Amino acid sequence: MKKLATIVAVAFMLCLAGAAPAHAAFGLQDYSVSFLDENGAPALGEAGAHPFALETEFSVNVAGEKPDEMMRDFTFDQVPGMVGNPSAVPTCPSVKFLFRENGLNGGECPLTSVVGQTELQLGSLAEEPQTFPVYNLPAPPGAPAKLGFWALSVPITVEIGVREEYPYNVVARGRGIPQTVPFFASRFTIWGNPASSAHDAERGGSVDIDVEPFITAPRSCEGPLPSFYEVKSWNTPPSVDSGFSVTTNQLGVPAGFGGCAALGFNPRIDVRPTSRSAESATGLEVNLEVDDPQLTSPTGRADSDIKEAIVTLPEGVTANPALAEGVEACSETQVDAETAASGPGEGCPQAAKIGSVEVETPLLEGEILEGELFLAEPFDNPFGSLLAVYMTVKSSQLGIGITLAGEVEPDPGTGQLVTTFGGQGTDPLPQLPFSDFRLRFREGARSPLISPPTCGTHEGKATFVPWADPSKPLTQTLSFTIDSGVAGGPCPSGGQPFDPEFEAGTENNAAGTFSPFAMRLTRRDGDQALTRFDATLPQGLVASLRGVARCSEVEIAGAKVKTGKQELAVPSCPAASRIGRLMAGAGVGSQLIYVPGSVYLAGPFAGAPLSVVAITPAVAGPFDVGNVVVRQALTLDPVTAEVKVDGSRSDPIPRILAGIPLRVRDIQVFVDRSHFTLNPTGCRRQAVTASISGFAPVVRRAPFQAADCAALPFEPRLGLRLLGGTRRGANPALRAVLRARPGDANLRRTVVKLPRSAFLDQAHIRTICTRVQWAADACPQGSIYGHVVAHTPLLDEPLRGNAYLRSSDNQLPDLVFDLKGVVDIEAAARIDSIRGGIRATFGAIPDAPISKVVVRMQGGKKGLIVNSRNLCRGTNRADLRLTAHSGGEQRLRPTVRPQCGKRTGRG
Repeated sequence: MKKLATIVAVAFMLCLAGAAPAHAAFGLQDYSVSFLDENGAPALGEAGAHPFALETEFSVNVAGEKPDEMMRDFTFDQVPGMVGNPSAVPTCPSVKFLFRENGLNGGECPLTSVVGQTELQLGSLAEEPQTFPVYNLPAPPGAPAKLGFWALSVPITVEIGVREEYPYNVVARGRGIPQTVPFFASRFTIWGNPASSAHDAERGGSVDIDVEPFITAPRSCEGPLPSFYEVKSWNTPPSVDSGFSVTTNQLGVPAGFGGCAALGFNPRIDVRPTSRSAESATGLEVNLEVDDPQLTSPTGRADSDIKEAIVTLPEGVTANPALAEGVEACSETQVDAETAASGPGEGCPQAAKIGSVEVETPLLEGEILEGELFLAEPFDNPFGSLLAVYMTVKSSQLGIGITLAGEVEPDPGTGQLVTTFGGQGTDPLPQLPFSDFRLRFREGARSPLISPPTCGTHEGKATFVPWADPSKPLTQTLSFTIDSGVAGGPCPSGGQPFDPEFEAGTENNAAGTFSPFAMRLTRRDGDQALTRFDATLPQGLVASLRGVARCSEVEIAGAKVKTGKQELAVPSCPAASRIGRLMAGAGVGSQLIYVPGSVYLAGPFAGAPLSVVAITPAVAGPFDVGNVVVRQALTLDPVTAEVKVDGSRSDPIPRILAGIPLRVRDIQVFVDRSHFTLNPTGCRRQAVTASISGFAPVVRRAPFQAADCAALPFEPRLGLRLLGGTRRGANPALRAVLRARPGDANLRRTVVKLPRSAFLDQAHIRTICTRVQWAADACPQGSIYGHVVAHTPLLDEPLRGNAYLRSSDNQLPDLVFDLKGVVDIEAAARIDSIRGGIRATFGAIPDAPISKVVVRMQGGKKGLIVNSRNLCRGTNRADLRLTAHSGGEQRLRPTVRPQCGKRTGRG
């Protein structure tokens, strides 16, 4: 359109300046296209009217007495918006047109087939022009109409068609004009209403046929309007000349038509899904009707054509992500190859077809133009948008090929679809009148759309902008009803249901072994959308973080700005941080679209010590909308060591992507890194507990139980040393070292009773951390009585922390080990005195492997142990009872070794 506007502006300036174009040796001069009034004078008249006549006039460049080169072919483009009705006048059969009798050319053609006349300057400039009747002839293959006349006893035909490029204007083509007909000048006149008695004199008599307009003026007041020509000579290679003229008013000033404000405009549209079930894959039927009797009335003025159409589907009708499976897209190069004669697949691939089109026009009586709707290449279309379509309407028999581009804009928040044809970014809709337009999107599981999720009446709107007055658009309400639930079932009562299913577990549940862990979350069609996920793993189902890298914040941020294809080619996170994969299924019905992704271990997130990040390249079929990056916060219960997915700190489950509601139905996660997920060593019945949220959370449990726990060995060892004073009344320090073998069952409960030589020195119990202070992580320094280091094969670094005395419900405070590191662990022991000796009972040790634990309790003035006798006089043994999560038990009586020697004072 910009190019066209530039040409028109140049023509306008040339006309004002009175400049004449330079003439080539071969070509035309004085080319003009004029609309005539009843007096034969140029008069544009009113838009949408049926002009008295249309005249095309030109003369041939002459060097001397004759043209240097003879014209072989000509093409005359009529002004945009001017249309003709070839069925308004009877045709003269070709055999009669070609018949010559008594020197008459076309002597057997009836007067009813005369549609105008041509005045030709033939032979030489000195001869008088000759006038010949122009007949309406049967349309040939490849054109909707054909005209013919005789010149110097030679029949000349002109095919009338529609140019296969915007603005799809009417074009007249003559091919192979015999060299025996030397044109010097021509005035070609077509009557607006050939049956009118006003033409009887020129026709040579009256006719008794219905008066129906043969020509209709443009239904727009934009102007001036251009008319182009191109002529070729018989030379080899042929000489070519081209040029244009523009419409002018009675004063010869470039102008357009007038009177647009009075033109009617009342298209009617009906849109309905092919499925009336809720949240189902559906096609769409669009029926657009235009009742314009004035188009074929000799005295009326045709209604305005549609310049722009904007259809806003009801909210809830959204794009179907499953469409991407198996579909292709049509590139701009491919759509350019769509012509009236192109066969299926010669332009846009058939795999890109998503609908079919039918168009009827009163100007082509009995003809139905068929077409197709194709998915346009995402981001490589006239709009640069994710969603766009190309619509083709064509007929090889009529030589009509029209291609229109439409932009589909999904609302980024709701997914509501707005489709625009003729808007910004593309050409307006052509001024080609039609009576019926029918568009049908394909049906089936992978149809382009999804119906609303609820029953009831759903409303959208359609806005049509007229060519006559674009400032006065017409808006109509679209309405249809969804009257059944999913798959034709009953409509749900009380709002959308929510009944998700959840499965989880390890592939091999043998106790104490590494095994891949799998989890699956599914949702039914019609249920509320998945929004949040929380989960608690069984006690003892833990992960080995040793040697596992972390995907950094920078790398995660990088994934968010890459395309999906870039992520597939070069993953953002390091391979050493990858712990698994996922598959996400989106859509409705039985045919979902599945896209794979990767799961990586990441660092702290939203206050949680660890996180996992799932990066899913959103690449499906021709679509690439980047990467879906979802981060889940991981926490560890410090008492039970249960791993938890904390949905309150995590990213929500994506519901919409690039304006397309995903309708996530199936999420499958496979944590399959080798030697990562470790089964418990206890075989009690447990569950993977999930809280799954739509509008509100529901709880689902997947049963879980390890097997063959009794087969696990259990042989831990404990070493005890008292460091410092050995005499009665001394307060030695305590050093305890617990060791466990790889592959053993994990420790569940420990009861340590020190020998009667070691009493609790209650006088040294100074400051005690209250439970409130503990919960706030604000224990006073004075409540620290020792230190602990725990080594585990699951971590690269040991856990370290302090030993506190914390208030309890017992007579004595609890001894609590507060271990810090990648994760935090709390191990509490109940302290009591039995027969004067000290007993510590750790009643709930997490089911996690420990290779070594070193405990150092303070001595001297800060020591909690006081000797009841000289430790170096005899052997002192502790009583140790160890219970495994597997059920195994050990009872040991390790020697408590004092620090005997030269320095054994009270210390």
